[in-house]
Amino acid sequence: MTWKKYIGPGPVIAAAFIGPGTVTVCTMAGVNFGFELLWAMLLSILVTIVFQEMSARIGLFTQKGLATVLSEKLQKGILRYFSIALILAAIVLGNAAYEAGNISGAALGLEAVVETKIVPLGHLKVNLINLLIGVLAMVLLLTGSFKTIGNVLTGLVIGMSLAFIVTAVLSKPDWMELLQGFIPNANGENIFTVVALIGTTVVPYNLFLHADLVAKKWQRPEDICYIRFDTILAVTLGGIVSMAIMVVGKQGGALEVSQFSDLAKGIEVLMGTGAKYLMAFGLFAAGLTSAMTAPLAAAIVIANLFSWSSDLKSKNMRISMAGILLLGLVFSSFGIKPLLLISTAQVANGALLPLVSGYILWLVNRKSLMGNATNSPWMNILAVGLWLVTLVLGGMGVWKVLG
Repeated sequence: MTWKKYIGPGPVIAAAFIGPGTVTVCTMAGVNFGFELLWAMLLSILVTIVFQEMSARIGLFTQKGLATVLSEKLQKGILRYFSIALILAAIVLGNAAYEAGNISGAALGLEAVVETKIVPLGHLKVNLINLLIGVLAMVLLLTGSFKTIGNVLTGLVIGMSLAFIVTAVLSKPDWMELLQGFIPNANGENIFTVVALIGTTVVPYNLFLHADLVAKKWQRPEDICYIRFDTILAVTLGGIVSMAIMVVGKQGGALEVSQFSDLAKGIEVLMGTGAKYLMAFGLFAAGLTSAMTAPLAAAIVIANLFSWSSDLKSKNMRISMAGILLLGLVFSSFGIKPLLLISTAQVANGALLPLVSGYILWLVNRKSLMGNATNSPWMNILAVGLWLVTLVLGGMGVWKVLG
């Protein structure tokens, strides 16, 4: 069917960036600043679409993953080793840390309806719900089928989207006040949250994941129109879901967000206990989808960098995915508050983004690599402008954290 050409890895990309970190950061933005930072999420959507499209274009016209292309083009010298080390640290080690948050976040959703069971294991405390979610994610990944994984992720993304959007609409926000939130307003008080919102949407590992999955789905240059439709639709839907979460955070009226009960407590007063279960399902779906995509993306990056096959059934891919999942399970067993861990990781993501997106800008403008598919002058002006925005905001955010 013709419409199937328009649907590719977009839902997987949306599933990857709408994780527990997005739920947490967007809820905190709503709690602390109301609708004031909706403009930052709109900017995040624009940045994501621009850089995901460029990454996908590299995947289509090279028929290779982004990490493979970078490894080939950076053949000698310190820049090559620095870049590979940076990618491994940011994507592989970073995803292991994010995986702990993904698993714990999904567990928080389930804990709204299932009693938590902690089992002592030496110095560790193993949460059996965490273990269940980790095993479920591994089973799905080990099916070895991108089609099966894509279908599961698409279903979860649709369900998650409906849960958050319906909750936001039924909370009856002041629509005129909401529209005023799209007027840019950055200051010393909200800059940390602005950077976190950008970091939770424009996820560096998604750029690597997207290029590889596009190369597997499409091969012809004329398929670029399908890729752009798929990318714009998925990222826009993800952005709308993120905005809905901000609305829920604002309407809930909670004074702080330190545990799952805070996410639903205020909105439950307005809507009844149904809100609790909507939020629980949304958070569970967000955690499970990200618990699948984080190991998948990290394994693809490892395979690309070392010239291994990125086929899901290959031994190296299975070992890499299992390793990331196991590290996530170990990290999530140390008793660190998941919401704090996730929020910190999202800010780090925002700081790392300018480095990764800079590589993409460099590659997509190489005529020897892209042929006639390089950026147009207008596209470069837009992309460089958006890259500078992320650079300035990321620098300010890091400066404030260190300060």
